[in-house]
Amino acid sequence: MRKLLIRVATLAAAATTLAAPVAPTTAAAAQNLSFRPLQYNTNGYNWGGYAATGSGFTSVSATWTEARATCNSTNDLYAPWVGIDGYGSSTVEQTGVATDCSSGTAVHQAWYEMYPANPVYLSTSSYPVAAGDVINASVTYAGSNRYTLKLVNSSRGWTYSTSKTLSASRTSAEVIIESPTGAYPNFGTLNFSSATVNGKSLGSFNPVALDPSNGAYEARTSALGSGGTSFSDTYLRE
Repeated sequence: MRKLLIRVATLAAAATTLAAPVAPTTAAAAQNLSFRPLQYNTNGYNWGGYAATGSGFTSVSATWTEARATCNSTNDLYAPWVGIDGYGSSTVEQTGVATDCSSGTAVHQAWYEMYPANPVYLSTSSYPVAAGDVINASVTYAGSNRYTLKLVNSSRGWTYSTSKTLSASRTSAEVIIESPTGAYPNFGTLNFSSATVNGKSLGSFNPVALDPSNGAYEARTSALGSGGTSFSDTYLRE
């Protein structure tokens, strides 16, 4: 997934404000049959969820149930993911599941990315994902510029883990939904749970709340639940 500009949503008030602009970035499209090349979306903001900011982030983890998405158009594409460094940084260490509508129906595929390297999509035969599957994703800093990226599909009994090296600042940690095309399929409501950063609740870091917008809000991020480890994103429009 590629990071684009971000709209900050202040959930405690009706007004919204914009985050300080971050430089738009693109990554070359992965050579993958399921996912077509994507163009940078200059028209809006494409993240929903929460980003903790500061320094010294070493881990982020969250669990979700893969939503049953209805495609509005073949341009629809989105992904829930967790990562370190995506918010206002020139690197991202992230992993999650993408839902792509380019074929006319929703296709789910697990992936990870050590940006600025290209995203890596996992084999759909070895690591299948379908709507209703329970996914846990985590990124952990292991020291000496090494990161462990891990996905667990407990519904289908598989685990994928890889260790990669990247020099990064570790100045943010995120639990996110993102549409690189700026067009979300109708995913209903996606619920995140067990969201932790550095082994503590996501809420304990007073994270920034984000709503994706492309002329109008495309999804809405809820307030954090009790304990600060759960929230939901609800689809509004493509």
